[in-house]
Amino acid sequence: MSRLIILFLHLSDTFYAMKSLQIFLIACAVNPFVLASSSAAVAYPSHYDIEAAENLVPVRREVYGGGRIIDISHRYHPDMPSWESPDGVGQFLWLPKSMKNGSLANNSEMKLPSHTGTHVDAPGHVFDHYFDAGFDVDTLDLDVLNGPALLVDVPRDKNITAEVMKTLHIPKGVKRVLFRTLNTDRRLMFRKEFDTSYVGFMKDGAQWLVDNTDIKLVGIDYLSVAAFADLIPSHLVFLEGREIILVEGLKLDGVQPGIYSVHCLPLRLLGAEGSPIRCILIN
Repeated sequence: MSRLIILFLHLSDTFYAMKSLQIFLIACAVNPFVLASSSAAVAYPSHYDIEAAENLVPVRREVYGGGRIIDISHRYHPDMPSWESPDGVGQFLWLPKSMKNGSLANNSEMKLPSHTGTHVDAPGHVFDHYFDAGFDVDTLDLDVLNGPALLVDVPRDKNITAEVMKTLHIPKGVKRVLFRTLNTDRRLMFRKEFDTSYVGFMKDGAQWLVDNTDIKLVGIDYLSVAAFADLIPSHLVFLEGREIILVEGLKLDGVQPGIYSVHCLPLRLLGAEGSPIRCILIN
C-alpha cells in the first residue's frame, strides 16, 4: 500500500498520475482496509508547512504608511447593509474551484448589487436615456475622482438642505467634498438592516450645491447621497448635468476634517450604472 501512495505522489506526468490514482481507488474498493489504513495521509499534498500556516494571522488595516494613507472604503462582508434589505447583502462570494477539492488554484465567483458598500453612481442610475446612451461607470472622469478634497462635518440634527449648505461655507474652487454626517456617529454602515432614517441631501440642498459651488465630487457616509424622503429628486439634480460624480457608503469615522488628496477608482464595468469603488485619502 505504501509503495502505491509513494508512486502516486511522485509521478509528474498527468497520464501516469491518473493511472496511479485509478489503481489506488480500485485498491480501496477491493479492500476497505486500504482506505482506513491511509486515513492519516494528506488528500491533497501541499508544499507548505501546514502547522506553520495555521499560525498565520492576516493583518487588516485602515491606515497605511504611518497615517499617510487612510482607507475610507468599507470592507465587503455578508452582514453589510444592502438597499432596503433587512438581512444585509447576504452571501455574495462563492468558491466553485477550490484547491481543497482538487482544483489547481482557488477561484472565487462574486454576485453583488452594484450599489452596495462603498460605490459610485453614474448618470444612467436615474436617467434612462443616459443609461441607453451608454453613460456608465466606464465613462466617469478619473480627474474628478482623484485630487484635493475637503472633508466636512455636517450639523447632526438634520438632512443636508440649502440652509445647511450655506452654513458649511465651502469656498469657491473646491471641487471635491466628503460630507460626514450623523450616519457615521450612528455607525449605520456597520448595521445589517437597512435604515431609512439615514442623513442625506434634500432636493433644495442638492440644487444649492449645483448652483452655488464648484463641487464635482460629492461623497457621503451611507448608501445614498440623497435622503430617503427626497431620493430620486436629489439624484436627478446631481446627475442631470453629467458633471457631478456621487460616491456613496464612505467610511469616515476617525478621520479629522480638513484637506486631503482623495483617490477613488471604480471598476470599468461596461454598461453598469454603478460600481464598487476603492477610495483612499492621502495626507
